Amino acid sequence: MQGSLKRILTGALFFIATMITAVAGYMLAGWSLMDAVYMVVITTFGVGYGEVHPITSTTLRVFTICVIVAGTSSAVYIVGGFFQMITEGEINKVLGARRMTRSIETLEQHVIICGFGRMGQILARKMLDANIPCVIIDNNAERIAMAESSGYLIRIGNATDEAILHTAGIDRAKVLATVLPDDAANVFITLTARELNPKLMILARGELPSTEKKLRLAGANQVVLPAAISALRMSHMITHPATMEFLSNDDGRSRLNELLSQVDIQVDELAIVHNSPMVGATIEDIEVRGKGTFIIVALRKSDGTTITHPSQALVLSEGDAVIVMGHRGDIPQFVRKHVIRRPGRYASSRLFRIDR
Repeated sequence: MQGSLKRILTGALFFIATMITAVAGYMLAGWSLMDAVYMVVITTFGVGYGEVHPITSTTLRVFTICVIVAGTSSAVYIVGGFFQMITEGEINKVLGARRMTRSIETLEQHVIICGFGRMGQILARKMLDANIPCVIIDNNAERIAMAESSGYLIRIGNATDEAILHTAGIDRAKVLATVLPDDAANVFITLTARELNPKLMILARGELPSTEKKLRLAGANQVVLPAAISALRMSHMITHPATMEFLSNDDGRSRLNELLSQVDIQVDELAIVHNSPMVGATIEDIEVRGKGTFIIVALRKSDGTTITHPSQALVLSEGDAVIVMGHRGDIPQFVRKHVIRRPGRYASSRLFRIDR
């Protein structure tokens, strides 16, 4: 693109210099300024209206030939630069699209974000910060251009279209987040995505509380209601202003994390894997075997739903995860003794972190 622009500028400068030189030459031959300009224009562009004054001298005829050759060549050079610019732009678009398609085809366990509005932009930025590959789907040219300029992989089209979801690699994706402001579109996307990939984790946005049930029936694992979340946070700001101010501050989160570390406390996720002795056990069984060394905070079921303060009679199934808070050394010991059959397979992860 820069080469074609340079070519246009060079041709324009040469054309202007030719025009000025030609006008000056005819004026030196005794022509008026208007006659000289008129002669140069009809000569350069090949209009062929005839000479303003008879050209009888050999010198003037040679000069006119030079004006024709120089003026026409510079004009053609400029036009060629414009065509080069257009062609290069189209070629770059095609090559860029092919590179992006190949990049998407190599992705696995990535995230698909349907909609690049305000929520989509925040979500994509968080994925980028966490080095999680993601593909953006949107049919708005302005938003797509914004996503492309930010370096995201994009697919242009309607996310309700199966073909678009296939080009985004839905069969290899780990998570699909549909964050469009249209509840009907989110329900339809959820239905389509669940049919194309039954194992896919689907996160859906809902504007109305009544939409949550529809999205879950359509196959969404989790439903986010922005209005409800905002209202809940505002209510906490009213009822617990000091706590919210402390936790919303980076120093506050870091301080809290340091305090937990100082007392050797951590929040861990105990996965109930295949053939685990805890399959079929209850929450009460874990508490009894734990002998008070940790607190059960929540239970995440295999279908993705999370239960806070689970009932003691709740039975554990394969694929569930028990979220506990306890001493750093007690949890691995409990896992080796009660959760897995063979030692050395404990892989605890800090599921909840106070700091970003």
